[in-house]
Amino acid sequence: MSISKNIKIPLLFFLTSFLATAQDSKFAIALHGGAGTIRKENMTKEMEKQYFEVLQKALDIGFKVLQKGGSSQEAAVLTIQFLEDSPLFNAGKGAVLNHEGNVEMDASIMYGKTLNAGAIAGVKTIKNPILLARLVMDMSPHVFLYGDGAEKFAQKFKLETRPQSYFITDRRKKGLEKYKNIQKTLKKSIYKYGTVGVVALDKKGDLVGATSTGGMTGKMYGRIGDTPIIGAGTYANNATCAVSCTGSGEFFIRSAAAYTVSALMEFNRETVQQAAKVTIGRIGNIGGSGGLIALDKDGNVAMEFNTDGMYRAYRTSEGKKYIQIYK
Repeated sequence: MSISKNIKIPLLFFLTSFLATAQDSKFAIALHGGAGTIRKENMTKEMEKQYFEVLQKALDIGFKVLQKGGSSQEAAVLTIQFLEDSPLFNAGKGAVLNHEGNVEMDASIMYGKTLNAGAIAGVKTIKNPILLARLVMDMSPHVFLYGDGAEKFAQKFKLETRPQSYFITDRRKKGLEKYKNIQKTLKKSIYKYGTVGVVALDKKGDLVGATSTGGMTGKMYGRIGDTPIIGAGTYANNATCAVSCTGSGEFFIRSAAAYTVSALMEFNRETVQQAAKVTIGRIGNIGGSGGLIALDKDGNVAMEFNTDGMYRAYRTSEGKKYIQIYK
């Protein structure tokens, strides 16, 4: 018996809808743990192992959220929260120290569907700054809160706090001492920096970019880098991509780096890889160093940097997986 036209048409419609739904269910996540002078010869086997293990765990946390149909916001925040709790990275527990030996932390998040964003800077007691950045985005009429105001807003939602002693590690104390010694010898500022960041695409096609940092070792009190500045350190737009940056923040601010990646894609029709490469090239041309991760609306990943290394990883619903430290 042949299938009638009346049956063929609904069947074709069903197959088309099924394929469209399958295509829409693509998801991916990428993360970074900072870029800089990261060389294999300077890394012990034990330390290298620790970094790979933490990057793997962080990647798994975010990927599982997306795999179960969770939002890109949830995936990004939980992943960064895990990285903030690790003393290995310059965010949260492992934040670097300013010139006075204190911790001042910044974070931001942007949601590509609505272009809504939240950012905080200069917080000193918030255990997980990324949680506060999301609260600013979701629960306030503002985009950016700083210092005491941000801390007061956190109290309203009973966010976990910690004394400065929780954040200050022996490793960061030594880093500040080394910085000051170099500064005395060279008579100029030699900063060490780092950041953690995540970009995620969920099954609904929504993109998120999120970033958290302790800033630069030896920075002046009150200094704010690119991380909490929307368009400089973080950006997301469902029409183009999500971006998280790391490096010498002053140059990323001057380059509007995160937004530049999106703009090159939107107006020049460049791929996410091309846009990321051009953006890092421009930063290098004006004397800046660092890197960025970016993820487009189709799940394509870009990881560009002009330093010796960048802690980085990604995983996609199509089975692609990558974890690396060195160039």
